[in-house]
Amino acid sequence: MSNDTPVTKVRARRLCHDRSMVDSAFVSRLLDVVEHDVVPLTRAGVAAGNKLFGAAILRADDLSLVVAETNNETENPLWHGEVHCLKRFYELPAERRVDTREAVFVATHEPCSLCLSAITWTGFTSFHYLFSHEDSRDAFAIPHDLRILDEVFGGGYRRENAFWTSHSIPALVDELPEPDRAALRERIAGLATTYDQLSATYQGGKGAAGIPLD
Repeated sequence: MSNDTPVTKVRARRLCHDRSMVDSAFVSRLLDVVEHDVVPLTRAGVAAGNKLFGAAILRADDLSLVVAETNNETENPLWHGEVHCLKRFYELPAERRVDTREAVFVATHEPCSLCLSAITWTGFTSFHYLFSHEDSRDAFAIPHDLRILDEVFGGGYRRENAFWTSHSIPALVDELPEPDRAALRERIAGLATTYDQLSATYQGGKGAAGIPLD
């Protein structure tokens, strides 16, 4: 009889996923999804007055896309990129969904406290993000993630806990050998330029869409 507790089983699944976290093909696939599946949605969303945050859910076995989405706060201020992605995920027929414990969750930006809770409540055991909270504040002029963590929760969150582990994609790239590391850093730099452009569009129209924390 197994002595595994539910938390032990979660950690075992997470460790299974983590063995591939420093594989260049895995990281490249995450960047592919951001570039080709999330960015086009975000471009349209930003044009409609929404923030530049997006997310996607992949099958862990073959890294095929299940769903991608972008921020839709102009419809509902709770539809952050990650939460809106989860909403769309649960609107899919059951046969098209995947067990969240065996899925890969990727966010363009480090999730805020709302999205961290949503990821937790939906059973994911890890997630990956491209840009940090500090990037959101300093590069994209959206400081609310860090402000809420500081003002409401006293600052920060545990990046490894009983529910999940968070992974910075640039940090994973730093662990890779050359020439993969240089090639993936170049791709990240290209995506940063894309998001700089999206940010300029959003900032230029900010305030007109009725988003409470714009």
